[in-house]
Amino acid sequence: MSTRITAAKGRTSAKVIGSLGVVGAAAAIAGMGTFGTFTDSTEALPTNADTGVLSIDLGYAASYATVPAISGGLVPGDTKATPFDITNDGTVDWGALGFTSWATQSSVMDTDAVNGLQLTLESCPVSWTVAGPGTYSCGAGATEVYSGPIVAERSIQGATSVAPGGVDHLLATVALPESAGNVMQGQVSNVAFTFTAVQRSGAER
Repeated sequence: MSTRITAAKGRTSAKVIGSLGVVGAAAAIAGMGTFGTFTDSTEALPTNADTGVLSIDLGYAASYATVPAISGGLVPGDTKATPFDITNDGTVDWGALGFTSWATQSSVMDTDAVNGLQLTLESCPVSWTVAGPGTYSCGAGATEVYSGPIVAERSIQGATSVAPGGVDHLLATVALPESAGNVMQGQVSNVAFTFTAVQRSGAER
């Protein structure tokens, strides 16, 4: 997913153009090994080796298509939130789930870790629901999995989607802090996001 963020000229504000989009991740094959021993007094037992599919799916959630996008600019103190689901649609466990965000076009909006754009990721045990234009609520108690500068690389601890069929209901909120100053005027940042499922380590069976 990528977001183009532009700071408006003539006043302390920033404009978010576009929206967070769908990110895909590559599928992989996870193998399982077999091991056995026997002596001349026993017969070898048949064993089967099989493979599984490692796959990640990410899509919009919380009836996102019905929620109007924020028009105009984000002034200091404003936020923009996007809900999405991460699903393990493969057949094997993941070893870990992580995300990386980076600037494909950089400016002070992404290099200033304190006054620049901030990102918060929250996880909800159930689907996020629309609470109002651009706002969402979690009916089962949300857990914060990341909060900090918009450019980051982190693992997502306690992810439900590490198990096949598991789903993580996440909400990404981008904020322009109150402390953002006039230096942000006229600046542009393009920020990309990737969520990655890591294959678990193999083991003897």
